[in-house]
Amino acid sequence: MTCNLEQSWLKMDDGTDIFVRSWKGEGKPKAILQILHGMAEHIGRYEPFAKFLVEKGIWVYGHDHRGHGETGKKAGLFGFFAEENGFDKVTADSYNVTLHIKKEFADVPLFLFGHSMGSFIARRYIQKYRNGLAGVILSGTTGNPGLLGKVGKWLAKREMKKLGKRTPSPLMDKLIFGSYNKGFEAAKNKFAWLSRDEEEVEKYIQDPYCGFVCTSGFFYDLLSGLEKIHDAKEIRNIQKDLPFFIFSGDRDPVGAYSIGVKKVIEQYKKHGINNITSVFYRDGRHEMLNEINRNIVFLDIWTWIDKQLSAIKR
Repeated sequence: MTCNLEQSWLKMDDGTDIFVRSWKGEGKPKAILQILHGMAEHIGRYEPFAKFLVEKGIWVYGHDHRGHGETGKKAGLFGFFAEENGFDKVTADSYNVTLHIKKEFADVPLFLFGHSMGSFIARRYIQKYRNGLAGVILSGTTGNPGLLGKVGKWLAKREMKKLGKRTPSPLMDKLIFGSYNKGFEAAKNKFAWLSRDEEEVEKYIQDPYCGFVCTSGFFYDLLSGLEKIHDAKEIRNIQKDLPFFIFSGDRDPVGAYSIGVKKVIEQYKKHGINNITSVFYRDGRHEMLNEINRNIVFLDIWTWIDKQLSAIKR
């Protein structure tokens, strides 16, 4: 099947221009998958996954978040969301992309996919917006950082006063990511925790839109967002029968080697959200879409989507 790449810009309410990509086939799609990418990366990295889904009749949309990819380049600043309420602003951006998709495909089932930071944004999205999602897929997510999160937020606030919101913070970068390689013997570089596929890790290192140090304001927004997505009052706003597919590598340090991910599932179930399928891939690291067994992961995601589409038809 032909895969057509389209690129466009969407203007947000505050005037920010957001870069959007879509991968489409011929005719009418069975479903749409909207992807929310992770921190210090961009939507272009999801092209192999998108092309796989287009072959299955599922079209894919995604955008570069504020401070990332083409959006960050146009704004002239990487690793920064906004002067105020940055996390909720990037969540609202994601919802505006949904509305953009719905204008063209109002009657096509829409699934939301979030990886890592994108999974946090997806989790905030479903607390704030109800727009008829057919399901949510979370990759490389994590649980409540608790006291460490509060300490991190305090440090980020101190860094903002010291450096300014828009200045990269090596201190916060080290605090968040500094220990991630410790679980991997003979790690060849500081990003070995991303994947066992050394070629994919090298691609990340060589990508000018990846691996940058984010600003102090970004880290404050990120940690504020993590507080919100674990707030029981906010979780109660999530649609109870919304289907979830949650997956992670069982060696992913972001998810505390599965422990954090399982805590998210437990918290959701505690609030009556029970339609959850979860998979933990043995020896997998953070980016399962770029792991050595990614073909299996792609297939598992497609199989789950197909199952949801069959349930909708009944």
